[in-house]
Amino acid sequence: MRTRTREIVSDRHGRARRAKARLDCRRVCAHESQIELDATLAHDYLLVMRGAERTFAAIAETYPQGPIFTLLYDEEGTGRRFAGRSLHTSPLDRLGIGQRHFRRLLPLYPWAVGRLAPPACDVIVSSSSAFAHGLRVPAGAVHVCYCHAPFRYAWNEQQRALAEVPALLRPLLRRQLQWMRSWDRAASGRVDAYVANSQLTQERIKRFYGRDSTVIHPPVETHRFSTGEPGETLLLVSELVAHKRIDVALAAAKRVGVPIQIVGTGPAYAELREAYPQASFLGRVDDDELAGLYATARAVVVTAVEEFGITAVEGQAAGRPVIAAGAGGVLETVLDGETGLFARTGDVSSFAAAITRLDTLDFDPGRAVANAERFSVASFQQQLRRFVADTVTRLRAADAGAILSERP
Repeated sequence: MRTRTREIVSDRHGRARRAKARLDCRRVCAHESQIELDATLAHDYLLVMRGAERTFAAIAETYPQGPIFTLLYDEEGTGRRFAGRSLHTSPLDRLGIGQRHFRRLLPLYPWAVGRLAPPACDVIVSSSSAFAHGLRVPAGAVHVCYCHAPFRYAWNEQQRALAEVPALLRPLLRRQLQWMRSWDRAASGRVDAYVANSQLTQERIKRFYGRDSTVIHPPVETHRFSTGEPGETLLLVSELVAHKRIDVALAAAKRVGVPIQIVGTGPAYAELREAYPQASFLGRVDDDELAGLYATARAVVVTAVEEFGITAVEGQAAGRPVIAAGAGGVLETVLDGETGLFARTGDVSSFAAAITRLDTLDFDPGRAVANAERFSVASFQQQLRRFVADTVTRLRAADAGAILSERP
């Protein structure tokens, strides 16, 4: 659906509103299945393939002709998932910064996202946990943002950000994060509609931005997983950083004498490996190997409080129970006492007790697989496509009505 050229005046979101329109209202109000949207896509940075990037990959497949805008891009790091697409990066991409050091450019990202220039289109679909929702939107386009989380460092994890830098630099970083909070809130006001990846994110969007949102859970590539013969080893899949509380799972497994494997790397890798030599640290593994590890695990352990938490769904897709901190997204994805067990966040004793209780859990692998299918890629794409089309239709109809009412 292409919109005709209009003059621009301010609307209630502070964004441009069209005037002097020659709009076919019957076309605007058409059923979603008749709308062919010219979409442009955006994501913060495409450097690796983790949960947010896999979600964006599903969005990109939903709109296969849409150009992609991102701050930084690594074709190999993302497994060539976006190769062949029309892909545009910010000036910062010329610096060659990869996943390991991209946080060093944090103060520059608001400027860099403003340098991206999407073409005229019907709709911008951004995928954002920090900066993509601040993308400059062309006149006449609707902006729908799929929000993985409001920018954590500026809002709910500011103290963790400060703890990661030397004490002398903390006052400077604190001022920078305060500025980013103001920038982030202003950017949120220019978005037409938010989609939240979970109820926790929905609550934070409301609290930090004052905006309503609709929950559409992220896609999980459930087809990659199959059930197998479970062994005796626990499995934890995560980036190894302090706030993920990997140490809680390692200490709990050690306490009850159960083997545990850790998939992932990160700043805490060496420290954790030295502190828990009885655990098996596998580093990064490819998708096929990971699927095999899930299928043969005794259970999958999740210690972090995530907005959604794809690992918990992947474990169930492989027919394995999940032991998780009972907070955040797992409350929406794991059935406590049926497809998994909840433990108290950060409590080694509670996790150890849950590991011991595994043998008493009336667990049905088929029920876990069926529960995971609620979050399939196909389901996600269908829900997102419908939401975006409905949003465009509603806003175009509202604009048409406002314009017609202004005619003499």
